[in-house]
Amino acid sequence: MSGERIERLSAEVRFEGGIIRAGTERFRHPDGTEVTRDKVWHPGAVGVVALDDEHIWLTRQPREVIGDSASLEIPAGKLDVEGEPPLETAKRELGEEIGKRAEYWQQLLAFYTSPGFSDERMWLYLATGLSDAPDGAAAEADERIEIVPWPLARLDQAIDQCEDSKSLIALLWLAARRGA
Repeated sequence: MSGERIERLSAEVRFEGGIIRAGTERFRHPDGTEVTRDKVWHPGAVGVVALDDEHIWLTRQPREVIGDSASLEIPAGKLDVEGEPPLETAKRELGEEIGKRAEYWQQLLAFYTSPGFSDERMWLYLATGLSDAPDGAAAEADERIEIVPWPLARLDQAIDQCEDSKSLIALLWLAARRGA
């Protein structure tokens, strides 16, 4: 591809929920071809690879949309506070979901979760130097989060059990980093 930009011509929102908006957008390619695409607008999200010397800190929580009562995932959350940078969201989510804070933070990568129909962008962070957050875990009222300190020696088993894309990317990144 030449790197020329695709021009957005119009957008029509047909549904607006608590997290997403959905509808269609119309685009013009550099060669003049026009296309219409279904689209889900999403505010973006963060995920945290929270490590201590012996564990990666994970969660198990119900994901009703896919019928999973105990999805194994990294701590994560939406960019749902207006103006809050992704790193600050990651710090907040680490405390809310697993009751930890981290002394050291490093952005690992950012990616689109499903660019064929959504603009959701996910930022992954490495959090080390963990300690207990002063207030402990403080999940939202409708969240049912089990905190899972997963032994790093069994990282391959976490990868085998995980079906969540952001968490698989994070776990595979960690496995490559550890040479596993």
